[in-house]
Amino acid sequence: MIRVGVVGATGKMGREVCRAIAASDDLVLVAAVSRSTAGRTLRDAIGLEGTTGDLAIADRLDALRDAGAEVMVDVTGAAYAPEHVRWAIEHGIHVVEGTSGFEVDPAWATASVGVIVAPNFALGAVLMMRFAREAARWFDAAEIIELHHDQKADAPGSTAIATAKAVGAARAGARSAPGGDDAHPGARGTDVDGVRVHSVRLPGLLAHQEVVFGGAGQTLTIRHDSTDRSSFMPGVLLAIREVSSRPGLTVGLDALLV
Repeated sequence: MIRVGVVGATGKMGREVCRAIAASDDLVLVAAVSRSTAGRTLRDAIGLEGTTGDLAIADRLDALRDAGAEVMVDVTGAAYAPEHVRWAIEHGIHVVEGTSGFEVDPAWATASVGVIVAPNFALGAVLMMRFAREAARWFDAAEIIELHHDQKADAPGSTAIATAKAVGAARAGARSAPGGDDAHPGARGTDVDGVRVHSVRLPGLLAHQEVVFGGAGQTLTIRHDSTDRSSFMPGVLLAIREVSSRPGLTVGLDALLV
């Protein structure tokens, strides 16, 4: 059994992670951290049933060390993620980082524990990025439209940035698209490695992205939609199971899909 601690355990993503771990035969949730609900049980805070529901929520990362957690899943926020990763590395705990919108520290590549930082845990989104990278070999012209809920602060999101970088690196040419008129700055989105990225933030959305390629007389659109946070759980569980075998830094889940 892999002993797991979740930081940000009672947030929208954290509660799904806790439920997924509790339902897994080879994982055990041994610590849950949430400053806003510390002192309550997981049963009281998120309605988690079974013996795991009796777990008391802590307000400090030390709870993971005290509980003997082998893996930390962090789903807090960009302001806290780097500090949490450094703490876990210092205490010999593997890291699955599910927060976006922060700079990854290159020093994590030399960590003795595994650190997986994933811009998106939906396996379909990972495959979308892989397929886009392959398509870019044949289509120089590409733009990205990414759509998220209106509480997502970072724009473009990490998935869009990672996709744009992958497309920019894979395509044969260096396509230059018009930048729009001076009277309406921003209408053409932002430029990431020569790829235009357009960000939409609206209520009713969760996480969606399409990559549109254009060529002579044709277009190709590769799109992925997450309509529920449960779509992220297979990727989270995969990362938890694989992280101990990958010392150092792994960015994205693509390397895990072999």
